[in-house]
Amino acid sequence: MTAQTILERTHLFRGLPPATIQQISALSSRRSYRNGAIVFSQADPGDALYGVVTGKIRISASSPNGREVFLNIMEPGDTFGEIALLDGRHRTATASATAPSELIIITRDNFLQLLEREPKLVSHVVQLLCERIRWTSGLAEESALFSVPERLARRLLSLGKLHGHETPKGVELRISQEDVARFLGLSRQAINQNLQSWKEHGWLALGRGKIVIVDEQALRDVVAAVQRSS
Repeated sequence: MTAQTILERTHLFRGLPPATIQQISALSSRRSYRNGAIVFSQADPGDALYGVVTGKIRISASSPNGREVFLNIMEPGDTFGEIALLDGRHRTATASATAPSELIIITRDNFLQLLEREPKLVSHVVQLLCERIRWTSGLAEESALFSVPERLARRLLSLGKLHGHETPKGVELRISQEDVARFLGLSRQAINQNLQSWKEHGWLALGRGKIVIVDEQALRDVVAAVQRSS
């Protein structure tokens, strides 16, 4: 996948003229990361935008007491680091490779110079910031208002849509229960109790490092039932 293809697919640059995309692509460089490598750490200076060419990148955040929460998974075609690229402040999360990965990198100084020359980029930046605000607001609402079963059902459905693979048994997620717990900021025990119950109902199949969504509608019904009772 070329740098230009990745840039054309991102929310930040989608819809821009090809000539502008080419200018942005010309500013990019490539770098490879081994499995487990840290791309950047929480509190590092925000000096670049990253796009995934190959591999997989996990975005996570940690509290002062060491508690870690997974925020997102980035796959080929996804970009991350946009906010720090724009405001230049410290990173609010850590990005690490969960598979051998190749990334494109655009430094902040080069991007800001291009932003001054290309006013059309401004509207795309505003749109991105609005989307990030809505996303952050949604996470806060989910944590404060929804029960554990609804939060878990919502996250499994979202992960299935974004990162799942269709199999004869259902939508397979290559993710451990520990990682699901970290996505939600919950204990593994709380996650396991619900997963085992849903397995007994035939909604899920569980394996080492994977979860198969057998009955998506059942998970949607969990979400809908909680919403009706609230």
